[in-house]
Order: sequence, then C-alpha cells, then structure tokens
Amino acid sequence: MGLLTKLFKDPIQDQSSVNHSFKEAVARRRSIYAISKDKIVSEEKIQELVHHAVKHTPSAFNSQSARVVVLFGEHHDKLWDITMEELRKIVPADSFAATEEKINSFKSGYGTVLFFEDQSVIEQLQKNFELYKNNFPIWSQQSNGMLQFVIWTLLEEEGLGASLQHYNPLIDAQVQKQWNIPATWKLIAQMPFGKPTAPAGEKEFKPLEERVKVFK
Repeated sequence: MGLLTKLFKDPIQDQSSVNHSFKEAVARRRSIYAISKDKIVSEEKIQELVHHAVKHTPSAFNSQSARVVVLFGEHHDKLWDITMEELRKIVPADSFAATEEKINSFKSGYGTVLFFEDQSVIEQLQKNFELYKNNFPIWSQQSNGMLQFVIWTLLEEEGLGASLQHYNPLIDAQVQKQWNIPATWKLIAQMPFGKPTAPAGEKEFKPLEERVKVFK
C-alpha cells in the first residue's frame, strides 16, 4: 500500500510519521520521461489507485466533475499513434524526427492516464449558482490539477515514473471517437507512465523567501 493511500485510509495513525512520509513522497515525485513497458505494478493495482484518487480528491461544491480514462496495452499504444499522426499534419517533415522521438518515448511506457472535466456538471453549477458562474471553469481546472498531482504521486509511490503532457485539443476529436468518450468530457491532460529507465534531471529551486510571505 502506498504512503498516500495509507494517509487517506488511516487518518488516526501517528500524524508525525504520516506527515514526514507525505513530505518525502511530494519531494520524490518528478517528471520521468525515460520509461519502459516492463510490468512492475499490476493493472488492477493502478486501477485501485486511480479509483481512490478520483473518489477522494476535493472539488468545488463537491461537484466531482473530474473524469479519468486509463489506457493499457494496445489502447495505450493507439493513443500515441493518434498523437503522432495528428502532429505529423502540422509539424514540418524536415523537423519531425525530434517530435517522433518524443512521442515514441511516451509510447514506450506501460500505460497512460487521460484526465477530463465533464462540462455538463460545470454548466449545471453555473445555472444553479449564477453568482459564481465565471469561477466554476477555473475551480474545475484547479480540482483536476489536484487529481493529477495525487495520481502522479501515487504512481511514484509504486515505483512508476510519469510525466504530464498536453496534446489537447489537437487529439480531442480522435480520442473521443476511438474510445467513445462522451461529448461533454473535455480532455485536460495526458499522463504516460511506466518503469523508469533513467532518473529525472537535476532540479533547481528559487529562494523560498522570494516565493512565500508569512505574517504573524
């Protein structure tokens, strides 16, 4: 069981150890681009983690507007084939080699998580709470970002590397057609994952004094 799963499921355990573990998990989560199809975590386990994250990640007005599709095997490969062909239409042929290499690196992974927001839920909230009408799309994106982070960190806890990609809206129509996605689901992001084959690069941090202000 991953540390974040423990944190959600066992709220009455020793909080000092839990908080320490959670901080470590947050720090370890990185963008991993070198991944393989080697199966180190079962599909059932990944499905369990995704279900847990979708259920417990907060949303504005408890709207629960996030939707997720998990692709394995030939479905995962098909997503990146679609992405490759859509990019081929807009990227000049003489510079396509780098693009092809990048997309193949995502395809080399074990699976992909697709993140969506159900626009019908957001539109209904806008009708019900007109005072906040302009905020619901913003809050929807914020909640989806939290869901992406939770799933990303849970995958890391299982030893999987992942990165976050945004080939929407370029691939939206083909994704909707290929997997019969409801028309109201808006594609937000794609997260390819797999067994890491190389570590993340060094990460630089700006001084926290420039980013955080505390008044007491």
